[in-house]
Amino acid sequence: MSGVIELDVLGIGLVGPGLASWDEAQPVLRGDAPYVPAPTAVPPPLRLPAAERRRAGAAVKVALCVADAACIAAGRDPAGLATVFTSSGGDGANCHALCETLAHPPGPERMVSPTRFTNSVHNAAAGYWHIAVGSRHASTSVCAHDDSFGAGLVAAVSQLPGLGAPVLLVSSETPYPEPLHATRPLPDVMGIGLVLGAAGDSGARIRLKARLLPGAQAGPATRCHDAALEALRVSLPSARALPLLEAIARRRPARIVLPGSPQLALELELEFAP
Repeated sequence: MSGVIELDVLGIGLVGPGLASWDEAQPVLRGDAPYVPAPTAVPPPLRLPAAERRRAGAAVKVALCVADAACIAAGRDPAGLATVFTSSGGDGANCHALCETLAHPPGPERMVSPTRFTNSVHNAAAGYWHIAVGSRHASTSVCAHDDSFGAGLVAAVSQLPGLGAPVLLVSSETPYPEPLHATRPLPDVMGIGLVLGAAGDSGARIRLKARLLPGAQAGPATRCHDAALEALRVSLPSARALPLLEAIARRRPARIVLPGSPQLALELELEFAP
């Protein structure tokens, strides 16, 4: 990704602690209502058959939930979208269960179930999504620890000039059980979906100008206006998107800096069509 890339935000999906959906979160993000922390309630991913819903873990369910919401908001057929899925750690509960199984001495109790193995790969959520919507378009899965949202956004934005079609970005987190939680504490489940299109996409009113900068040149990451939301931003990698979502909800031009790696940052200039 070089130079400035202009793009439009076509649709948004959101679920997280105290943020039940994008529609319900907007008054909080605008500052019109207080942020009230509450455990994340993830709606069932209705695109999956019942048997698949039972097998899928929280990481898959939250990713599919916000992906679906973003596509509905954008009015786009999900089967026609390339995707970028990003997460700082994938399915924490499944990782814990695999570690428990492998900790047993060799024998029947050490056998890893095929379902657990299928859900252990980092692109599991992307696989479930593309199968569910019948998509044969390209998919990228990204992991960059705490900078995973920014890295995923860079990957999505970089594809737009060559694709000539929108891209779906999905960022999600699920916590680890103990004892892994003590080493990698993530307070709750969170997911964000964005359908991004080339600048001038039909009907789009939210315009971004994006460019990569050295971290020192870009300056510090943008913080949330609300102190409680700022605490959420620093505790969940996917919540690094909250300053951008705040600015969109407030419908004010803004400059947003998002870390994309330890050395690089993504600078976003936000504008709105009348």
